[in-house]
Amino acid sequence: MTTTKLTTKDITQIGMFAALTAIGAFIAIPVGPVPITLQSFFVLLAGIVLGSKKAVYSQIAYVLLGLSGLPIFSGFSGGFQHMLKPSAGFLLGYIAMAYCVGKIAERENTSGNISLAVIAGTAVLYAVGLPYMYGILNVMLSKKLNIMQVLNMGMFMFIPGDTLKAVIAVYVGQSLKKRL
Repeated sequence: MTTTKLTTKDITQIGMFAALTAIGAFIAIPVGPVPITLQSFFVLLAGIVLGSKKAVYSQIAYVLLGLSGLPIFSGFSGGFQHMLKPSAGFLLGYIAMAYCVGKIAERENTSGNISLAVIAGTAVLYAVGLPYMYGILNVMLSKKLNIMQVLNMGMFMFIPGDTLKAVIAVYVGQSLKKRL
């Protein structure tokens, strides 16, 4: 078994992106069970700038800090009970998104590759978050919503904002990656 040693710089970068994700949660527009926040923007940046391993660590740190009770999730919430909310699957999706974006972004720092990373990462976020949302709404809360209703409240309304965040993340992330 090989162990990877993290440098002080690595730990600082991981902590910085965990903190940025938390800050992104506070910049929110409530629009149903899943608010519009800047969290996904900072997860995209983490993947682009840090690469897959450190980006995943940053999001695991963020989720664990929130689950431990720190009010760093959207709506200034925290604690393990947050896992019973329809939006909780997106928290888990941030970890998968960070890995996906980071893995693809590690290949080369071109606009095309970074754009591919951001698109794939966003698709992974929805692939994790939406089934969780469907399960919480229909099984736990007995809402009896069909798939289209869940897609409408958990994805379709977010596509314009996610597109804008993706475009900005490609530009900012690529620039930051060159400088770091």
